[in-house]
Amino acid sequence: MEVKNRRKYLFRTYGCQMNEHDTEIMEGMLNELGYAPTTTEEDADFIIFNTCSVRENADNKVFGEIGRMKNLKRSNPNMLLALCGCMAQQQTVVDRILKSYPQVDMVFGTHNIHKLPELIEQAFLSKETIIDVWQTEGEIVENLPRARKDGLKAWVTIMYGCNNFCTYCIVPHTRGRERSRSFENIITEIKQLKDEGYKEVTLLGQNVNSYGNDLEDNVDFPTLLKEIDKIGINRIRFMTSHPKDFTDELMDVIKNSENICEQIHLPFQAGSDEVLKRMNRKHSREWYLDKINAIKNNIPNVALSTDIIVGFPGETDEQFEKTLDMVRQVEFDIAYTFIYSPRTGTPAANLEDNISLSDKKRRLQALIQTQNDISKKKNLEYVNKTVEVLVEGYSKTNTDKLTGRTRTNKVVNFFGEDTLIGQLVNIRIETAKTWSLEGVIDNDGK
Repeated sequence: MEVKNRRKYLFRTYGCQMNEHDTEIMEGMLNELGYAPTTTEEDADFIIFNTCSVRENADNKVFGEIGRMKNLKRSNPNMLLALCGCMAQQQTVVDRILKSYPQVDMVFGTHNIHKLPELIEQAFLSKETIIDVWQTEGEIVENLPRARKDGLKAWVTIMYGCNNFCTYCIVPHTRGRERSRSFENIITEIKQLKDEGYKEVTLLGQNVNSYGNDLEDNVDFPTLLKEIDKIGINRIRFMTSHPKDFTDELMDVIKNSENICEQIHLPFQAGSDEVLKRMNRKHSREWYLDKINAIKNNIPNVALSTDIIVGFPGETDEQFEKTLDMVRQVEFDIAYTFIYSPRTGTPAANLEDNISLSDKKRRLQALIQTQNDISKKKNLEYVNKTVEVLVEGYSKTNTDKLTGRTRTNKVVNFFGEDTLIGQLVNIRIETAKTWSLEGVIDNDGK
């Protein structure tokens, strides 16, 4: 069937890499059904909102976009409109869709994306909105198709769900409890990616460090990493890690590996023990700093990133200053910073949100400025050094230059021929900016 005669789909994906990977799986299923992708709403026969529910503004943005679809649906009544992902796991969202958004044809959650073909058939046959949301997780469904795009970098989910129940976090309620994929299926998938020419894989999970805790064959995350390293893919990354599960054995595996990148994302969220306790983070300030020092001592030239929340209920100015002090001590390469907002269904939502929005914004700006200064300082350390860059394509901000990333996940822009795309190239860094590096090809590679 020619593409012009095929039904077309369009995804709007929000949130984390897990959501992005779920979209790849759903795109793969739609491709097998004979659909073709499109980039324009007016051309789409099926629009799917794959949603995130970590922050309130993400919910509001999705509802705004779905509301805007009303006119499009009126002009194209045969178009299907779906909402899936973490938002769909919340009953309040489902109730709101049923009450105020009749243009939505189907709602399904995070546990049953494998049912997409069946749900499409039901939606075509029904005049009512199809609701298929599982409140408890089922078995992991393997061997689903995936529509990976660039043939260069791939996400591989190794586990689903989370058992940590941080008081601010909705993820355990939307993604369920921890379930690990089988060791054999993960290894088979990555071997296939190697055979297909992929040069980088990122292992995904809400807490990758606890991989294998629910399996009976006595395999854990360090063991899995060692076996993946043997496959020979050039670069291996993973996220996200919980500090309490980042073991000495894991550090040793990274240190002794040729392919695991020297880049670790380790959220600490707040610098005050009192706030950490209210967050149920299960680690203290000093414990985290000791862990960071051990990582730096064991993994030379490691790049560190983190997540930080400001304005958690009850956080005082003094407690926030401890967060700033943590950032200065650790010197993260990058920090993802957020203003706290309550999420219905989490324990923290029952706490008094007693910090004004203006104070939250003031703290956020102070944190951003502190981190920006550190990020620029860390990038300046690369000037006059030669680094290995995996070339991903042309820069979106300077289309004359190629762009890629170092093993430490630094963005590097440089002039070069498009034949270098997909290759590992040595670049000598000449200029450092806050969020990127500029360089030239170094044929000597020294």
